[in-house]
Amino acid sequence: MMKITTSGKSLSDINEDVLIVPVFEGETARDGTLAALDRLTGGTITRVFDSGELDGKYDRWVLLRDVETMAARRLLLYGGGSADGLDSLRIQRLAGAAIRTLADRGARSVAFLLTKNIADAASAQAVVEGAILGQMNGGLYKSNDKPKSQVEELCLVSESANGVDLDRAIEAGRCLGEATNFARSLGFEPGNVMTPTALAGEAQKMAEREGLECEVLGEGEMKRLGMGALLAVSRGSQEPAHLIVISYEPADAGSGELIALVGKGITFDSGGISIKPANKMEEMKYDMGGGAAVIGAMQAIAQLKPNARVIGLVPAAENLPSGRAVKPGDVVRSLSGKTIEVVNTDAEGRLVLSDAITYAISRGAQVIVDAATLTGACVIALGDARAALMGTDQRLIDELIRAGEQCGERVWQLPLDDEYGEMIRSEIADIKNVGKGTAGAITGAWFLKHFAGDVAWAHLDIAGTAWTEEKKPYIARGATGFGVRLMANFVLNRAASS
Repeated sequence: MMKITTSGKSLSDINEDVLIVPVFEGETARDGTLAALDRLTGGTITRVFDSGELDGKYDRWVLLRDVETMAARRLLLYGGGSADGLDSLRIQRLAGAAIRTLADRGARSVAFLLTKNIADAASAQAVVEGAILGQMNGGLYKSNDKPKSQVEELCLVSESANGVDLDRAIEAGRCLGEATNFARSLGFEPGNVMTPTALAGEAQKMAEREGLECEVLGEGEMKRLGMGALLAVSRGSQEPAHLIVISYEPADAGSGELIALVGKGITFDSGGISIKPANKMEEMKYDMGGGAAVIGAMQAIAQLKPNARVIGLVPAAENLPSGRAVKPGDVVRSLSGKTIEVVNTDAEGRLVLSDAITYAISRGAQVIVDAATLTGACVIALGDARAALMGTDQRLIDELIRAGEQCGERVWQLPLDDEYGEMIRSEIADIKNVGKGTAGAITGAWFLKHFAGDVAWAHLDIAGTAWTEEKKPYIARGATGFGVRLMANFVLNRAASS
């Protein structure tokens, strides 16, 4: 874990291995901190600007070595783009990119200067989150390509920020960043390692570490309860399915509303009998991204201790073809009693979620948020910039939008008009699991709406945001942990307002 501290040191006294200084467009060596650095370094900052090496544009940077007039000796000037409209997402990405720039450069300790544009507590939290996310890489099984060094200590330097508020923000950023990386670590694992049983084991270890209750239902118990939709998905695999149930019940919450976070936990998705194309099928190990996000969110909630009752549920299974696998045209009976015509076995996520949502309601949930890598249609509609958001309760939807803007995990609301529900009417059963091929993200949500009933419910389709296809300056290629901070922030905000 990265050790994170704060300091009010003067520029000349900062003695970490590297001092990171954000530089925004329009700034010059005559402005504020840059002017002080220019005097301290004998005009070096002026020469960097005059040479055209640095202009503040995003992702342009200069690393100065052996700066003899400074205790830090190395100075990273990192372009942050326009200072107008700075938000948590841009600050996170700036910090993550700066930290990744220092990878394998022998920097064990780093100071990050909170300049006037990012001197408030929210910005400090975003810096911490971005730095922690930027530090992680997905090369878990590389034999000869391990990082030569990682940043072990991060010191946020600001002479103007309020120390007490800053400490609180830094702790929140640390908890949320580490919980997100925990979820990412689950998503990076290959399918032969991160099986439903292994995912349940990781949830149990986290719960024990954080003082949470964790119950894991096996196939026998799920069959006894009547979870025919969930069990239909796992039929084709030799790996047994599990329903992971994690509970956070603070003593002060009393009998307040119970919030359920439900995450799709398909640890590998071949598509089943409706098998996927071979191209990029290996990436379907991340189809448990929603489940990983719920487990990560529960870790963050346990550490940040909101006064709210929360239950996290992850229906975990593999979706594989075999002689036992569910077939197109089969009809299965869900825990709710509703019958489902399985038209496409690659639309399996909504099947496991339907039983988990019904089970959450049976446990007393009054608010349900589910997160799932549910549809390719969502990727087509929104790409990797935003997740889709749909639901039955506008207050809940608005709260999730706000939480997403706070942490940079942005969402976009899509409609749930009755016409979309007509697309998944079945002639043989109560409902079918896919529609006509259009509005796929919405009909997927409409399917889940059937099982939410009268409970306040919202659905996050994170198919485009849970995995990044290529490495970016601020984050490694692969699992992103999207949804951890969104769901945790939502719970924190609701607890604070109640």
